Amino acid sequence: MNSGYYAACTGLISRTEALDTIAHNLANTSTVGFRARHNIFSSVLASNGGDTLSVLNQDVNDFGILSATRVDRLQGALAKTGNDLDLAIEGPGYFSVQTAAGIAYTRAGNFRVSPESQLTTATGDPVLGENGPVTLVGTPISISADGTISVKGAVAGKLNIVEFDAATQLQDAQGMYTKAPAGAGKPATRSSVRQGMLENSNINPVTSVVELIEAQREVETMRRVLTIFNSELDKTASQDLPRIS
Repeated sequence: MNSGYYAACTGLISRTEALDTIAHNLANTSTVGFRARHNIFSSVLASNGGDTLSVLNQDVNDFGILSATRVDRLQGALAKTGNDLDLAIEGPGYFSVQTAAGIAYTRAGNFRVSPESQLTTATGDPVLGENGPVTLVGTPISISADGTISVKGAVAGKLNIVEFDAATQLQDAQGMYTKAPAGAGKPATRSSVRQGMLENSNINPVTSVVELIEAQREVETMRRVLTIFNSELDKTASQDLPRIS
């Protein structure tokens, strides 16, 4: 009874957290450069005071939890905008950004020039070049595939585009930013900058809606199971225990 109750509780918690991830994806379907997050489930074997559990007890006490989420690195579709400050990355690279919390990374290239003549993200954080924040004075602005920036035909700097190994654990940060372990970013060798374009979200709305429906059904199932366990516990407390005593 108790094992089943705990399993249902952990199941409800993990599916509720999964719902949050899926809803977050759907809410960002139209967000520039957004990359979907996918749930990673794992199992945890309940402790039995150090005693060896039987095969049956192991199956009963094997609880599923939502241990983490992973970033879907699939390339989103590139859309032409014609704006010289709109940049997209074709390949696995990320733009480097200086935030109040340190260096972060983003695929959202809807940049602008601040009153201080710095290239910034839509939220006002400086975009980093190889030698620090990028300063742009004048027009026209031209950015080549390798990230080299030219203003009025003169080179003004080069964007700091980095790539990460497949095994690198990328984490969500505030807004559209991604965090990575220190030193994990390597100079881009397989990425190209596309000026006048933006990367759309890589979310498949149809697949996400199906995942949302499945998760909602699983949540309702866990709730019904918990209701049944509560009813059985109440019955035991009110009917069976008095007879034993």
